[in-house]
Order: sequence, then structure tokens, then C-alpha cells
Amino acid sequence: MRTLLPLLLAALAPPVQAADRDHPAVVELYQSQGCSSCPPADLAVNGIAGRPDVLALSFAVTYWDQLGWKDIFASPVFTKRQWDYARAGGRQNVATPQVIVNGRGAIVGSNRPEIDAAIAHFDRGTDGPVLAADGRLVTVGVGKGRATLWLVSYDPRTIPVAIRAGENGGRTIPHRNIVRRLVALGQWKGQPLRVLLPPVPANLRSALLLQAGKGGPIVAARKL
Repeated sequence: MRTLLPLLLAALAPPVQAADRDHPAVVELYQSQGCSSCPPADLAVNGIAGRPDVLALSFAVTYWDQLGWKDIFASPVFTKRQWDYARAGGRQNVATPQVIVNGRGAIVGSNRPEIDAAIAHFDRGTDGPVLAADGRLVTVGVGKGRATLWLVSYDPRTIPVAIRAGENGGRTIPHRNIVRRLVALGQWKGQPLRVLLPPVPANLRSALLLQAGKGGPIVAARKL
């Protein structure tokens, strides 16, 4: 994990917005209801979930499930995604809480100033290919490189969950933008790509992530 000193120094400056609502900063929180260190990060990420220039996503992982409380939102798919980030970053393990910003840097993410600083520090700019949507038809424009186009579906509500056992037993943890599904739609190779979105449950919102490699940088993102 990268040193936090540049992030903490940047936190002393006024909060820096990501490029704009068409190029939202992707803030992924990896957490578990069975992790006693996670609630502060949950609250910090919940606090930025409404920003138009941020796509905040909460991924519940599975590796705390055997310690007294099974996370009701956890999926092995999300655990694998965190491991992909770890391997791509040369890390030998995974832990919660962890925030990944734009697929480019990992922090603990337990407070807002740290997250605001990371959004500025790991900003990806506006050079990525254009992601456009017309109904269920999605188009990725021209650009350089190769990447996977992901559809992520999440619940935008704040969902309070009463924890009855484990490290957080007796606490109620509010979740927001909890990810419910992650689907690879296709491979982009620098040329225009058109794909048809699968149906998404009416209670969920969706976004597109264009990501280089396994656990690599996110080169473009769009809320749908």
C-alpha cells in the first residue's frame, strides 16, 4: 500500500473535485459486516456517495464470514476483485477496510479527508475513451490500449443492517451504494465497441467501468 504522507499533506488543502460528472472518480470500498474496523470507512464512503463527480461503490467481501456473522451482501466475486487489485499492486494479502480510487491506489479510507486527498492524488483525468448510453445500447469510443467493460449494479439507498453476532454484534451499520452485481460486458481493444446491457432490477442503479487488466487502472467510468 502506498505511503499516506502525500495524501495527508493534500488533505490540508481544500477538497478537490474530480473532473466532472461525466468523468466520475471511482471510489471502491471493500468491507465486511464482520469487521470491527469497517464502520468508520462505511460512514466516510456513505458521505461522498451523493457527489455527482464520484461513483462510490461498497463491495462486501466474504473472508470475515466464518467469524460469527455472515455478511448478507458478500460475494466471492467481490473478494476475487479485491485480490485482483492486491496482486496487481504487489500486495501479498487483502484486508478491510480498504478503499481503491480509480483502480490506481489503495488506502484504508476511514475518514473523509483521506478519501478526498486520494481522489485528487489518483485522479485519472479526462483522456479515456467516451462511454455513451442510449437506452440499453452502450458504446465505447476510440482510444489507446485494451480494457474490460464492466457493468456494476448497486443499491443507492441507505440500508441499516442490525448485526447480531461477531465483532460488530449489537451494532447497526448503514450501507449505501452496496454493490449487488458485477458483470463483464466485453473486451475493448481501442476501437468502437457496442454492447447491449442486460436487464437490471428496477431498485438498482448501474454504472460502467472500463478497466485495464485484472486489478488495473480504470480508464473511463460513467453512471447510467
